[in-house]
Amino acid sequence: MYKSDIEIAQSVEMKNITEIAATAGIDNKYLEQYGNYKAKIDLSLLKDDSRPNGKLVLVTAITPTPAGEGKTTTTIGLSDGLKRIGKNVMVALREPSLGPVFGIKGGAAGGGYAQVVPMEDINLHFTGDFHAIGAANNLLAAMLDNHIYQGNKLNIDPRRITWKRCVDMNDRQLRFVTDGLGGRVNGVPREDGYDITVASEVMAVLCLASSITDLKERLSRLIVGYTYDEKPVTAGDLNAAGAMAALLKDALKPNLVQTLEGTPALVHGGPFANIAHGCNSVIATRMALKLGDYAVTEAGFGADLGAEKFLDIKCRYAGLTPSAVVVVATVRALKMHGGVPKNELGVENLDALEKGIPNLLQHVSTIKNTYGLPSVVAVNRFPTDTDSEIELIIDKCRQLGVNVCLSTVWADGGKGGEALAKEVVRLCEDEKPEFKYSYDLNDTIENKISSIVKNVYGGSGAVLTAGAKKQLERINALGCDKLPICMAKTQYSLSDDPSKLGAPKDFTVTVRELKISAGAGFIVALTGSIMTMPGLPKSPAAERIDVDENGVISGLF
Repeated sequence: MYKSDIEIAQSVEMKNITEIAATAGIDNKYLEQYGNYKAKIDLSLLKDDSRPNGKLVLVTAITPTPAGEGKTTTTIGLSDGLKRIGKNVMVALREPSLGPVFGIKGGAAGGGYAQVVPMEDINLHFTGDFHAIGAANNLLAAMLDNHIYQGNKLNIDPRRITWKRCVDMNDRQLRFVTDGLGGRVNGVPREDGYDITVASEVMAVLCLASSITDLKERLSRLIVGYTYDEKPVTAGDLNAAGAMAALLKDALKPNLVQTLEGTPALVHGGPFANIAHGCNSVIATRMALKLGDYAVTEAGFGADLGAEKFLDIKCRYAGLTPSAVVVVATVRALKMHGGVPKNELGVENLDALEKGIPNLLQHVSTIKNTYGLPSVVAVNRFPTDTDSEIELIIDKCRQLGVNVCLSTVWADGGKGGEALAKEVVRLCEDEKPEFKYSYDLNDTIENKISSIVKNVYGGSGAVLTAGAKKQLERINALGCDKLPICMAKTQYSLSDDPSKLGAPKDFTVTVRELKISAGAGFIVALTGSIMTMPGLPKSPAAERIDVDENGVISGLF
């Protein structure tokens, strides 16, 4: 009988966070402790530390199943594997959102014997970063509605407000609300709505900001709505940026924790990967590069969403160049792309497995040919995988000239990641990245979107609806057409149709809405039916989470 993730995490004796900081070469003067096992790192470390940057390793994945493919687990296990072979390593991860924790996926701090701890804290309130982001978002919403109530000096059109309130919970009831009811003293009635906190632009701003000054500048650029004569209104116009930054000043500092094997880990920020750019903070990644000879980080969902945005948005803004990319693949995801229903993924099916391999090849091609980066496929083994299935994937990859390693980090921890770690070191030392972006920033918005569809998804191009074309005209008129593109699409297909599994060809992606995220610094292109406020499933994970009289939590995955 396998132990649950939380049982494994609770069985390991953690080191004091000061010991972890010492391992990472972090002086106590930069440490702000949150109890014995968590700490924030002061931003001044980046200014004071003169060490050269280490090698950046990105972990991404093939198109996932609804349960996820163990990308975080692989990232952590690879880091522990690098430590086991004698390398100085830091891992940089995203913080989990309470939405998925209580929804479908349960906890999101890795799995099996490749986890970051304290697992319960990281999955729940942690150091309060998400609460601070929600508070800053909602302060702006309150100041916006108060401005209208107090006379509307800026001439804001209540029908053209784009800023929503947020809460870090899956709550479909809040997607569309009418508020300000109950008479004149209770506000101005209008249609409104909520996003989940990780979909707030404040989250994206925090994760892309390089300093407090940069944070304030980005916050001031946030567009909250439009005037009656169609001019944008910003947080700066409402004089809200300073107070928002005051709420976020501690949230901007990366959080230091540890893996089960004592590898230092920075867990910081977490924008949705299918709505925003899906990466941990620029500051945490820079800190990991400063503190480790190898900095291992992840990008959300498959390479078409997470890696594309990591490379085209985050690396572009932060001046980063990965030395190697790990593409996580699983037997069950490949079988799903070969036509196997979700409830039959645990049954051996070699034919379906072989049919699903084109999905893997598309992602590998994207990393190699579009971005010019060295890569290795990590086959992340699950308990239900058979030896025949594992052998088939590895044999097929080798026949096709795809670099591949078996990873058993879920079951074996860092020991199961040693082979992958050695291959990553070889890639970093022996192969030189010829990094390039998938599109030119100076191209038109339409061409940039089409470039992503062609160069990353394997499709034929993009089509804009009539509404999106009108929004495009406004974006061009505002001079925002040179910003990067942040595609909002389903994570379950390379296309914008979740039913198109495998590696579809000759498809077009329909963009139904274009939205300026002026603070984050990108244009969001919305496709399909992407929700910025998810709902809970019929049987949410929350029903199985509990705490006993000693404060011990159970059911977190």
